[in-house]
Amino acid sequence: MFMRFRLSPLSLAYGLGSFLGLCVVAYFLYYTLQGDRGWFALQRLRHEVQVEEDLLNTLHNERTTLEHRARLLRPDRLDPDLLDEQSRLWLNYSKPGEVILLVPTDELRAQNGDLLQRNK
Repeated sequence: MFMRFRLSPLSLAYGLGSFLGLCVVAYFLYYTLQGDRGWFALQRLRHEVQVEEDLLNTLHNERTTLEHRARLLRPDRLDPDLLDEQSRLWLNYSKPGEVILLVPTDELRAQNGDLLQRNK
């Protein structure tokens, strides 16, 4: 009824060799995906590069805008509208009869909110 299997040393060696070969393949497969230079690390680095390129493009556009505004402020080509805007902004100049509405910043709103809560 029961069959007896005899394991020869040669079959044990083949089985052990196959198992060790499978372990080596699994080891290299794991580090191909999860290692410091693996596939997932490559994807993370690609994402970081994309984020930094977006930041670079944003900074490049901002620099281009600032260079254009600086060119408009040169003495040989002074833009009267920009001069008017800057003088109103920095020197608080206004024309007679103008109504100026001051919009508080978030920081001022927070300070005023704290003062209102203290006065209650």
